[in-house]
Order: sequence, then structure tokens, then C-alpha cells
Amino acid sequence: MSTLIWRPVGAALLALLPLMAQAAEPGKTIATPMAEGSMGGQLVQVLLGLLLVIGMIFVLAWLMRRVQQIGPRSGQVIKLVASQALGPRDRLLLVQVGNEQILLGLSAGRITPLHTLKEPVHLPEAEAAAPEFAQRLMELLGKDQKDKP
Repeated sequence: MSTLIWRPVGAALLALLPLMAQAAEPGKTIATPMAEGSMGGQLVQVLLGLLLVIGMIFVLAWLMRRVQQIGPRSGQVIKLVASQALGPRDRLLLVQVGNEQILLGLSAGRITPLHTLKEPVHLPEAEAAAPEFAQRLMELLGKDQKDKP
């Protein structure tokens, strides 16, 4: 078993042997990539690489949003009908599963079913608002929900 462990180490040492022999010669110096190119060229190369990575991040984020929008939205079985914040970590949720609506209490690390409604609550389409974060963001940006065509 010990020979299996030492074989890769021995192979790595054999691969480094020419470099060690070259370093042992006092008259020769090893050329480094930093010495070959100018500093300005290297800076441009680093900046282009950084821009490429940032561009790829934006392209992948855009692609993920497109892929998520393709999925069927109306075919969901579980729907969030309404949400009410009770405190910083406590919420009431009205969830519809099929034809049944359930009132849930949501607190830190715990979801408790509070009541199953016999008569479903129907909200008019105008009241089915965007999530709270989207509403607050629109308010901060100075746009109103009425501005939508």
C-alpha cells in the first residue's frame, strides 16, 4: 500500500528534476513571463480578462432569468394568495393548494398551520399586488404601480 502512495510523489519529483538541474547552474537564469512582456501589456491583459469574466456573469444572469420565465407559471399547484407581516420575523401566509386555502403562521425556523378555510378567499385581480420588496423598490425609484401599461 505504501508503494501506491509514493509512486505519484516519485513521478512529480522526476518531472521537477530538469528544473532543479537548471536552477543549480549558476550562470543561467530562468526567463519569467513577467520579464518578457511590458507592464502596460500585462495590465491590459488583466483588465480584458476581468471584463470578460464580468461580462460572462451578466450574460449568465440574463440567461437564467430567461430560462426561469419559460417555465409554466399558471400550472403551479401551490400558490401564495396573501402575505401579512406581523413582526420582523413573523408572518401570516394564505396559501392555496388546489381548491383548498390554508392560513399558515411563519416564524423563525417554524411553519405552523393555523386554519383551513372552508370558503376560499377570492381577491380581485387588482389587489393581487407584487411582493413587498418589488413595491418598496418601485416607491424608492419614484415609480408607481399605476405607471404600468
